[in-house]
This record gives sequence, C-alpha cells and structure tokens, in this order.
Amino acid sequence: MVPRDPDEKVENTFNRHGGTRSSVVQHIQLSNFPTATQEPPRPPTPEPTIAVYTREKSLDKLAKEWQEIQIRLVGAHPLWGNYLWNAARAFATYLDEYQEIYCDRCVLELGAGGALPSILAAKTGARKVVITDYPDDDLVNNMIHNVETNIPASDRDCVSVKGYIWGRSVDPLLEPTPEQSGFDLIILSDLIFNHSQHDALLTTCELALSTSSTSSVLVFYSHHRPHLAHRDMEFFEKARVRGWLCEEILTRKFTPMFPNDSGEESVRSTVHGWRLTRE
Repeated sequence: MVPRDPDEKVENTFNRHGGTRSSVVQHIQLSNFPTATQEPPRPPTPEPTIAVYTREKSLDKLAKEWQEIQIRLVGAHPLWGNYLWNAARAFATYLDEYQEIYCDRCVLELGAGGALPSILAAKTGARKVVITDYPDDDLVNNMIHNVETNIPASDRDCVSVKGYIWGRSVDPLLEPTPEQSGFDLIILSDLIFNHSQHDALLTTCELALSTSSTSSVLVFYSHHRPHLAHRDMEFFEKARVRGWLCEEILTRKFTPMFPNDSGEESVRSTVHGWRLTRE
C-alpha cells in the first residue's frame, strides 16, 4: 500500500500462443473472444470516504471554537489523494500550536490532497490561503468540497483552490495574494517520496516564497519505504546546494498506516518535520 514513485515503471509481459486451427474447430465464433476494441467491464470507482481530524490543542480560549475538521477523500486515485496521511495530521497539530508562523500572513500548500493543513491555517488566522494539487478534476473538486464543508461562507474569500503542476510558473498562484508579493509559509506534506519531483518542488518554493526574513517552507513526511529513506533525504541535500538552510523541528510517532507493509515499522510510523529558510 505504500505510494510508488511516479517514475517507477511496471512492465507487464503477455505470453501469446500461436498455432494452426484444424477444420474441426473452424466453426468457433471468434466474436466470443475479446478483441482489441473490447474492454472488460471496469470495477466501479470506490465511494469517497471521510476522515476526521480532532483538534489536539486544549486551551480554555478554544472551548467554544471548532473541535473537528472533516476531510473527504476521493475514493481512489493514482496520486494517493484517497488517504489522510499521518504527516497531514502532525502538520495540522503543529500549525495549531504555532499560529504565529502564519497568522495574518499568506500560505500556500502544494500537493494538498484532502488539504487538512491549509484548511486548519485558514480557520486559525491566515490572511490568504492558496490550496493546490495536480490539475485533476476529482482532486480539485474534492478540495473545494472540503473548503466549503469546513470554512464558513463568510470566511471563504481568504481561500483559493487551484490545480498546479510543480515547477511551472507561479504567477497563477500569486494572483490571489495581496500585491502578489509571495507566500510567508509554504506547506509540503508527505511529498518528498516523489523523488523525481524534488527539483520541481524546490523551484516552485523558490519562486513562490516571499523575500521576508521570516518566510519559510515546512516539510513533513514519513519514510514510507525505509529502504529508500536515503532517496527521500536527497530532497534536503538538493535544497542545501540551492541555498536553503534546513533544520529538523519535529519527530512524532503514529500508528503505522499500513501495518503489513515491508520495512521497519518504527521507521514507517514516524513523522518528521523540517523547516527550510533562505540563507
């Protein structure tokens, strides 16, 4: 159940058997066999599911505020938008605890999936939140649904949902922001297992982050494939070469999402959080 790198290719080999047909079987109707233009019936797409994030912050001043965020997840998707990953839960709690990072500031989430971290930021004081994922109708419409479910209509002007491909022009992302001056916080939640996309992610961050000295990129992740953990960490090696300062700010244990997967469970169940700032 672990996510695959989009560049990993799976080669299917089909064995084709030839031979001559005797006159005894010439009466067989070839139309009874599938042809190149006939496809077997496809299984129905699974229905969307609902995952609930329960607020962990316990302060008296929050007693009358919201306590849960309901995240609808697409039923199935090749880009893994059908899971609420542990990193997203850890991210949401971290943002709730450190609201000064984004309060009255502009926030961008890349590869948002169900968009839990950015929705929490929108509910807790961000000035503008731009939520993005691959420009696929199912993903984009699902993010819009989650915004409409969790954010009152009177507050939705501060949120924009967009399809976006990493590494492309960030002009469409900057349009909703005041003065198009960039984002104070960029959220990357469980994205760096996409090894082939490290450079594209960093390019977008470089183009979209504001020049403020307090601006940062937060990167939360788990090593879903422990044998490829070194490949995950190449993201930070590349970031340092490109002039970013990288520091680990959080380590937190969760119940593993897929207990039967291969690899050491303690590695797969750990969420790491890093902060990237400009030198």
